[in-house]
Amino acid sequence: MSAPPSGSVCYSDSVRNITVSLPEEVYRTARIKAAERDTSLSSLVRDFLLKLGQEESDFERRKRLQAEVLASVRRFRAGDRLKREAVHERDAVR
Repeated sequence: MSAPPSGSVCYSDSVRNITVSLPEEVYRTARIKAAERDTSLSSLVRDFLLKLGQEESDFERRKRLQAEVLASVRRFRAGDRLKREAVHERDAVR
């Protein structure tokens, strides 16, 4: 017995049915797109939701970016910073 094609659902797994309310024009356009791709509307929606669930969340993205920034910081010492007086020196003309 061969495995089902990629992206297909095996109904021995737990499957949930959902109801989605759409404006008529959206429904019609989606049906046309499904027909153009030689698939069902259910398959289009399932594939969209699967892809959506695999995307990196904003929290995960920020966590990854933070790790990248921290990894790029080679050496940091507070003693290497300017003294307070040097930071606030001004050659202001009054």
